[in-house]
Amino acid sequence: MRFVDGTIESDTGDCPPAPGLPVSVAVTSAMAALSALTLWGLYGSHGAVSLGLDVAVAVAAVALVPLTLHRPLLGGLLLGVLAAVSPTATPPATFAALYASRQRRFAVGVAVAVTGVAAHAVRGWWRPPDGLSYGWWLLLMTAAYAALVGWGALARERHALLVSLRERARRAEAEQGRRVAEARVAERARIAREMHDVLAHRLSLVATYAGALEYRPDSSPEQLSRAAGVVRAGVHQALDELREVITLFGDEDVAAAGSGGLADLVEESREAGTPVRLDDRLASSPAFPALPAATGRTVYRVVQESLTNARRHATGQPVTVVLDGRPGEGLVVDVRNPLPTKPFTSSGGTGLVGLTERVRLAGGRLDHGSTGTGEFRVHAWLPWPT
Repeated sequence: MRFVDGTIESDTGDCPPAPGLPVSVAVTSAMAALSALTLWGLYGSHGAVSLGLDVAVAVAAVALVPLTLHRPLLGGLLLGVLAAVSPTATPPATFAALYASRQRRFAVGVAVAVTGVAAHAVRGWWRPPDGLSYGWWLLLMTAAYAALVGWGALARERHALLVSLRERARRAEAEQGRRVAEARVAERARIAREMHDVLAHRLSLVATYAGALEYRPDSSPEQLSRAAGVVRAGVHQALDELREVITLFGDEDVAAAGSGGLADLVEESREAGTPVRLDDRLASSPAFPALPAATGRTVYRVVQESLTNARRHATGQPVTVVLDGRPGEGLVVDVRNPLPTKPFTSSGGTGLVGLTERVRLAGGRLDHGSTGTGEFRVHAWLPWPT
């Protein structure tokens, strides 16, 4: 444990939790088997007294394995002491060095490994190994412990890196979700402000003509009829705007997607260096004047955002804008441009997110993304009532 910024923090940091019962049983069984094999190898070269000592140490070492899995430092130090007495404690002692390096700080793993090396040095002094000089044997044991500590530390750092990457991914996903939600809220707020302006304009006209009816009851029947017609038309227009619930933010003077507004927008893009081809298949249709004004403003907004993105990410590349549709079938806006030859770093903007929300509120749908032909496509469909 350590004290950090007024709080107590564990030495384990981002280490994985202690293993459960099945893993503990499996590890303990494996260490018991290795200790038994070591004891079997020693059986022919030592007497009964030494054999009894080795059996007792083997049992004690295996019993300490579950403790090592939960408290690597304490278990590793105790196993190191047993390794100074008998070779049967070597498998659990070396495992303790590896596990301590994996589960705890590097210094803890080094402490367990140094204890193990010192214990083997003592044991090699009073129980020399067969077929190998004491110096070479001790060098091999030191190298083995160093390799185990390095392996464990590498595994620990890899685990910490994976935890960090998962946390970053989680935070990035949460941040992106927050930004998308904010973009939708902002788009709805812009729509609400625009709706307020439109309705205020319509209703002010209605109020004006209604006031004339109230204060000039002596007007001629023709004048009264005309004023009543204006009031009726104004109310219907206000209701139409309210049902469509979609407006253009910052372009109040654009009333439709015909040759006027879009032609100016396309010309501005051409002057900025973006070759734009406008294929307006609506202008030649006799039903074109029936396109609702708010729908036309939505079309304008879709094309505007698409041209802005093309100018930003595919500078100088040609852009094709196609408008098509008919009353009763819907209105289609299709904008395409070649993908940039070099990858660009996205600024994380939410223009298309807000645009998708705007089109959705208008009763339509919008898709955008790369095509299989090396183009970026923005495709919108909007309802066009008869």
